[in-house]
Amino acid sequence: MTIGTPRPFEICWDTGRIAALKADVTRVVLPPAPAGCGWSLGCDRDFLERFRAYWLDGYDFAAAQAELNAHRQYLVEIDGLDIHYVMIRSEAATPRPLLITHGWPGSHHEFWSAADRLAFPSRYGGSPLDAFDIVLPSLPGYGYSAKPARPIGPKTVAGMWHRLMTEVLGYPYYLAQGGDWGSIVTSIMGLDAPQGLRAIHLNMSGLRSEAAAQTAEEAEWMTRNAAALAEKGAYARLNATKPMSLAWLAAGNPLGQAAWILERFHDWSDLRDTNLEAVYGLDHLCTNVMLYVMTDSFATAAWMYNGRVSEGGNYLAPDQKCMVPTGFARFPMDGVQPPPPRSWIERLYNVVHFSEPARGGHFAAMEVPDAFAADVVAWGRSVWPVSG
Repeated sequence: MTIGTPRPFEICWDTGRIAALKADVTRVVLPPAPAGCGWSLGCDRDFLERFRAYWLDGYDFAAAQAELNAHRQYLVEIDGLDIHYVMIRSEAATPRPLLITHGWPGSHHEFWSAADRLAFPSRYGGSPLDAFDIVLPSLPGYGYSAKPARPIGPKTVAGMWHRLMTEVLGYPYYLAQGGDWGSIVTSIMGLDAPQGLRAIHLNMSGLRSEAAAQTAEEAEWMTRNAAALAEKGAYARLNATKPMSLAWLAAGNPLGQAAWILERFHDWSDLRDTNLEAVYGLDHLCTNVMLYVMTDSFATAAWMYNGRVSEGGNYLAPDQKCMVPTGFARFPMDGVQPPPPRSWIERLYNVVHFSEPARGGHFAAMEVPDAFAADVVAWGRSVWPVSG
């Protein structure tokens, strides 16, 4: 159970590696796709061709690298693994530390816009009293965090994150937020209730229950959730059981890796009256893919699914409930995990804040950073108010 000393870190994409990446992206010959299938059978072929062209000739690698290095970042050894994290000290006189955990196939970069709003609210018309110190770690096996020797799951990460906040960064009290894997890690932290964790905020339910529906709304959600997982959840089953099969197939094929990632962003986002490029922008999508490709973490990122299974999953016992004060933002259009109704969430968590934003899906902080940040601010006022 070792803890190291944080070492300053900067991302560096050398020209040779970028040239090799471009050569790999260029050489891929895309197979034909059925006429008119669009996104229904996987990543849309026309979009992937446009994405490739932009990645090769429009994407500014130097500007993206500078953006990723805009905030201080570090590596620190926790329990034998180097963990990468970004540290954004806020404008607040009285800091409220907020740990934010990403998921798959996201990265710490998906919170870039929202984090700025949370650390420096006065830049966006808000009050400095609402500011948070932001800590953005990369999950083990993702990005610039070290790759574990074997799959580890969210329970292991939850313990590592508590040590990061208390032993490495020295915060006696802190808050935590998460979606996707982040929601599971954060929920487990809340369930364990380590000393110092004051409250949690989620935009996906990280705890599961085998309880039966108690209302018509819950029954309708269960039906919708099962249909979404049947249509779009095959990736999770593959990652949990045979992650290396996909890893071998994708090795040396960054465009294939991008297609696999882009499909999730398309299928899981709120695209009711817009499109993928309009919501995220090609630069943002490219940078998220780069954090997998340039770190060779496409394969190891998927290991978390197998690690979750080996740790016993995230189902609650019939008499269990997360009693740490919890905020929940029910973003409406999560394509793979439709959000449960409030009644269901309240049986799993000690809900002290609940909201239903008008827009947003699975990657809420990246899709609608203003709405995401506003909800976190409102939750923060309720669980850790700061007076002027």
